[in-house]
Amino acid sequence: MDIHDQDATARWEELGSRDPSSREAAMEHISQEVMRRVEGIVPIPAAVPSPPAAACPPASDLNDILARLLMLSKRCPFDDVRERCIWLLRNVQDLGIRIPRPLGNGPSRFIPEKEIQVSKVDPRTQSIFEDAFAALGRLDNISLVMGFHPQYLENFLKTQHYLLQMDGPLSLHYRHYIGIMAAARHQCSYLVNLHVNDFVQVGGDPKWLNGLEGAPKKLQALGELNKILAHRPWLLTKAHIENLLKAEEHSWSLAELIHAVVLLTHYHSLASFTFGCGITPEIHSDGGHTFRPPSLSQYCVCDIANGNGHGNHPEEKLGNHQEVSGEVEVLMERMKQLQECRDEEEASQEEMATRFEREKTESMLVATAEDDECVPSRDVSRHFEDPYGYKDFSRRGEHVPTFRVQDYSWEDHGYSLVNRLYPDVGQLLDDKFQMAYNLTYNTMATHKDVDTSMLRRAIWNYIHCMFGIRYDDYDYGEINQLLDRSFKVYIKTMVCSPEKTTKRMYESFWRQFQHSEKVHVNLLLMEARMQAELLYALRAITRYMT
Repeated sequence: MDIHDQDATARWEELGSRDPSSREAAMEHISQEVMRRVEGIVPIPAAVPSPPAAACPPASDLNDILARLLMLSKRCPFDDVRERCIWLLRNVQDLGIRIPRPLGNGPSRFIPEKEIQVSKVDPRTQSIFEDAFAALGRLDNISLVMGFHPQYLENFLKTQHYLLQMDGPLSLHYRHYIGIMAAARHQCSYLVNLHVNDFVQVGGDPKWLNGLEGAPKKLQALGELNKILAHRPWLLTKAHIENLLKAEEHSWSLAELIHAVVLLTHYHSLASFTFGCGITPEIHSDGGHTFRPPSLSQYCVCDIANGNGHGNHPEEKLGNHQEVSGEVEVLMERMKQLQECRDEEEASQEEMATRFEREKTESMLVATAEDDECVPSRDVSRHFEDPYGYKDFSRRGEHVPTFRVQDYSWEDHGYSLVNRLYPDVGQLLDDKFQMAYNLTYNTMATHKDVDTSMLRRAIWNYIHCMFGIRYDDYDYGEINQLLDRSFKVYIKTMVCSPEKTTKRMYESFWRQFQHSEKVHVNLLLMEARMQAELLYALRAITRYMT
């Protein structure tokens, strides 16, 4: 599609209309444009047999249109558009033009494609999908995977839309560039690519995409905050805030800084979700499709390197079977016993504090993935300056200080600060945190009518514990009872070094649970991480203000 052709842009946007006749008219215009371009490559005689499919590789702008049609044929929430795109691609192929095919098997490398629905969903999910498609011109893979939990997805999309597109302190291109900076901290090329496209579409200067040094000094100054928040938020001080707010001609206003902090924490945690669910590239983007014919081997080198091949080792499956059966029942029995212990006796404050410190120290010793340090691809790494990443402080003799929620909490302090400087966003974030934390279907695997609140609280508090955040009223002894080692390794990797998450790690925890339950876990991890980072940033801003 010609970027400068506003008419063409409008046609693609019309495909998101809820009016079937508008979609039909837009599809008709797109079909005519495609056939016009095809004619420019292959003259179409009236009754001559089609040349073989490999005959004419299409021009690059036609390639882009065909890739977009492929995406719509698989991902558009409107049946009529999907069907028309399939029909149009077949016609193009019959005329001797090679058409693209998807790479990979659906929106996630970890979850079977047949479990992730685009069509035949319930009316509420359908409506959410249609709204998302109308707003962005795409139904991205993250939304499709979050579609297991439509209540949460609705909240998430509403918040993200507000942060990126509604009135706010920062200009639109700054917002997308900050998203790129944040996602690049974890080498998350999926999110970087999405926002590179959005950045250019809203008028961002392509020179900035050559690296942070090509961006304005004001954005360069944000690099240090981005780095600390992503990897060691406990090191953030009011001096860091002061450096940004008092940088003479490159200074940030408080409102701009709050907007930037919310965007950074949003995209750091969304990178965790992206890797934790094995999100694949969008069909129409690089890595999402190919014009090459199918080969015998479907393997991608990176899949083999990460242990993500389709073929699981049969001996692993057999060896695990007995250990796995009864996993859910054991966990439910532990929850019951802990509840009984809670009712019988309460640990002293000193004992509670000791248990927290022990769990915090142990969490530092939990290894992340066994792989070596990931080497960032040049394409992503150019957006940040150095390979500074999460390190286990205790291994280096350093100490993560304890952050007492009683002294500074989201509910009593952070929420009101965000709402004051960036109206409505505090409320949107609070709704999203509450939704993830309280979301339950009262099920565990095949068991119904189960109160899962104890388990959800253990997961949330374990993540905050890794960041040094302590709730005085929580008994951290419960964490070791409820979260086994493989689950802790998965949590720590996904929260601290998400780029190292592999399919094997995803499969190794909660092996009897549904994929929807594992996605729910990933929503909890994402929101708990975002709130932890936000607490450190907002506390530093509060200290600067006072």
